Amino acid sequence: MLFSYFKKKDNKSLFTIAFYNLENLFDTINDPKKLDSDFTPNGRLNWTPKRYKSKLNKLASTIAKIGKNTSGKAPVLIGVAEVENKTALRDLINVEDLKKEDYAYLHYDSPDERGIDNALIYDKRYFKVISSKPLPLIVNNLDGAQDMTRDILYVHGKLNNEDVHVFVNHWPSRRDGGDETEYKRIKASETLIFFMETIEEKYSDPNYIVMGDFNDGPKTKSIKNLVDTKNLYNPMEKLQTPKRGSANYKFNWMLFDQIIISHSFLNFEKKTHSYHVANIFDEHFLTEFKGKFKGSPYRTYVGRRYMGGYSDHFPVYIQLKFNK
Repeated sequence: MLFSYFKKKDNKSLFTIAFYNLENLFDTINDPKKLDSDFTPNGRLNWTPKRYKSKLNKLASTIAKIGKNTSGKAPVLIGVAEVENKTALRDLINVEDLKKEDYAYLHYDSPDERGIDNALIYDKRYFKVISSKPLPLIVNNLDGAQDMTRDILYVHGKLNNEDVHVFVNHWPSRRDGGDETEYKRIKASETLIFFMETIEEKYSDPNYIVMGDFNDGPKTKSIKNLVDTKNLYNPMEKLQTPKRGSANYKFNWMLFDQIIISHSFLNFEKKTHSYHVANIFDEHFLTEFKGKFKGSPYRTYVGRRYMGGYSDHFPVYIQLKFNK
């Protein structure tokens, strides 16, 4: 860990932008249109209102702390993955730790069979929405059937009155093998590139913030394709080490959670934002304290076993400095 969240001096000109895979934030109600029956009180995982409330409290407490040690405030933008619906989002931002902020959210139901979607939580004091929409990711499985995967959430808005284009991603998983499914994530990067080109027909030198759980690391083909084609900057590339990441699988650290920005944020100009820092929010309280998984993210479930933790991913974040 690079620093602890309570030791730094506040800088009011810093604004935190975070991404957090919430690991199956389901409400407790069975939706007959989704494969969510496991996450119900009578389901396989015994997902009770008490467990749901506990997870909401843990996630809200975490979000409120991200970047606060240096900025003096909670994040102004939080992209999230693996959230079931608007009910879960509303319940999350109404937890005491977040209720004092002026948060709203954007969410669209995606084709994912389990009903886990992307969303953007934003502070209405600093961010004004102009438009938003889901970008479908059309890709087939190896058997030729369509992969009913998550849409990419696109949000056009103004951060402190500066125009920004935000994308929240949760790219297709590696469940059937990293190499075998690589083409799906390359297709996701191509989908983003194509949409960015339509933006550039209307806006000159747009400010991009591309965040998400990409299920690929900073140096993989899909991410490099996006970064190189659109001349983006990926500050997460410098954070990945064999001993640090945002998720841990079979004792190997991975940095699938990333926030990528346009080079426009590397310039200094009054009334605009400049890139300041990037980090993984891997504070001790978010980790397993003991045992063979010590230091790994403290999960809500391991298989069917309830652990009562936060998520199987750490949040990641960047901070932008507003140049007055």
